[in-house]
Amino acid sequence: MEIEDRDFLNSPPLKTVRFGGSVVETLAKYKRGDLSDYELLKHQLADPEIKRVPWVGRSQAVVEEYMAFLSNLVSAQTVFLCACLKMVISHFTPKKVAICEGGVEISDSDDDDENLPRNFSQCHQALQLITRYVPSTSHFLVPILQDSFPFVQKSSRTLECYVHNLLTVTSYLPTIRRDVLEIIIGQMLKLDVSASRSDIEEAEENLSQSQQAGNCTEEALFDMDEDLPTGQPPSLGVMAHPVAERLDSLMTMLLAYIKDLCHVNGALHTDRTKELYRDLLDVFDKLILPTHASCHIQYMLFYLCSFRLALAEAFLEHLWKILQSPSQPAVLRQAAAGYMGSFLARAKFIPVLTVRACLDLLISWIHRYIDGQDSKGGQACCDISLHGPFYTACQAVFYTLIFRHGAILASNLKKGLEYLQSLNLERVVMCQMNPLKVCLPAVTNMFAAITRKYQVVFCYTIIERNSRHMLPVVHSSAGGDSVTTNTNPLDSFFPFDPYLLKRSGKFIEPLYQAWEEPADSELIANKTVHQGSKEDDFDFLCGETPQGDGIVGMTPNSLDSNPSIGSPPVSFQRHC
Repeated sequence: MEIEDRDFLNSPPLKTVRFGGSVVETLAKYKRGDLSDYELLKHQLADPEIKRVPWVGRSQAVVEEYMAFLSNLVSAQTVFLCACLKMVISHFTPKKVAICEGGVEISDSDDDDENLPRNFSQCHQALQLITRYVPSTSHFLVPILQDSFPFVQKSSRTLECYVHNLLTVTSYLPTIRRDVLEIIIGQMLKLDVSASRSDIEEAEENLSQSQQAGNCTEEALFDMDEDLPTGQPPSLGVMAHPVAERLDSLMTMLLAYIKDLCHVNGALHTDRTKELYRDLLDVFDKLILPTHASCHIQYMLFYLCSFRLALAEAFLEHLWKILQSPSQPAVLRQAAAGYMGSFLARAKFIPVLTVRACLDLLISWIHRYIDGQDSKGGQACCDISLHGPFYTACQAVFYTLIFRHGAILASNLKKGLEYLQSLNLERVVMCQMNPLKVCLPAVTNMFAAITRKYQVVFCYTIIERNSRHMLPVVHSSAGGDSVTTNTNPLDSFFPFDPYLLKRSGKFIEPLYQAWEEPADSELIANKTVHQGSKEDDFDFLCGETPQGDGIVGMTPNSLDSNPSIGSPPVSFQRHC
């Protein structure tokens, strides 16, 4: 396009450089052979004090001219590719607006620009243009996206904007989707492990108590407002725990992305769903499975598997292969068993036939393991370091039966009881490895109550004998010695314990099997044992896993389409 033909009616005045002329005049002189001002212009542009052109949010003419400049620059001088990518990515979050008073900065809030969606759209246009001219852009883009991710303690809005833009990138660069999901989930995992279940529940309880106290005061002052509801928080969707609030907003976005990507006009798109499942499973193996005691991020796969039974069965098969593979580290095999049992127990969308098939796999492997120990001769000891996967597999079976025995027995009680008898659970609990001594007391006690009612196996004699041989652990500290009993020697956790995040929980709630207290008093363990109390049992089954004395943390590692990501959240425009 000739300079004279350019339409700048909707653009601001041309930039005047410090030597006194305009860029247009300088270029016109250059065409006539006068190079003096052109050389001076090049010298001025080389000055590092010159700032970037504020192109985002400008008129369409300015944006188009700037994108043309970018395309020419990266195609002619690829050395500037990374700098251009970093510049575009820097606009993926709202800018900060500093308010100063008397030379002192008193506020540093997010910019409330109502045109953020348009600005983000311009950034994605620029990225697509760069990719068109430099096909290898994807190779350089992923590390820049990783390095540019905002600190996880930034505001929810900043994190929302950046994550939304990263997910949008996957719609036109699907080859890097797995890498982008790994970046996002890795950062969300940091938030997840920073907000423990107990901390979130404590924050919610403190908020509820403070609100109730405030309502009581208001009632005393304004007795005429008797018809107004009391005890309700002003914002039902906001988490009291600040880290949980950030995680909730990102989980809402990620689950919505999964739903939008896998469905076209309300119908499940099989190929897209399979490809997304493979990407998420890779990230699960690399980041989530080796992480102990994450609370919420793993629900991305729980939600995706609810779309079709074949996905849930594929996930269970994947966990099963890890559990029974001797080449896998023991810690990953134990984690896989925990995921398998928790998934079978909590996923409403898994039918009884699939539950029984998985129980058959687990119990067959357990019996083969017992056979192997018996064949060695001698006395097999109760040693977690030697038999960790065995114990976690036993606990997975016990936990699954606690939640799903009713469904197994519902259709035909006689056949259901015959099936439970066929599992030969008595041999399992009576074996030399003594799994009842190692499993969580809450699981052991509830499993014992259920199996006693249906006369499948009698566990209480073993439980009482184990309680007499439970050795105390002495802890020394500045305050003196304390004697405790480690009730969680396996350092177990059930990854699909109740979901606590409020807004994203709406995706999970219809799919989730909550613990229902048994109406039959026979199911309540009324034996007095030293491993745990009834109150502890119900607390556990409702989501509180006892913590062991071990150290928790990171363990060693183990759709050809252009989908719509959906509109940017309303919070992009009006949210603090």
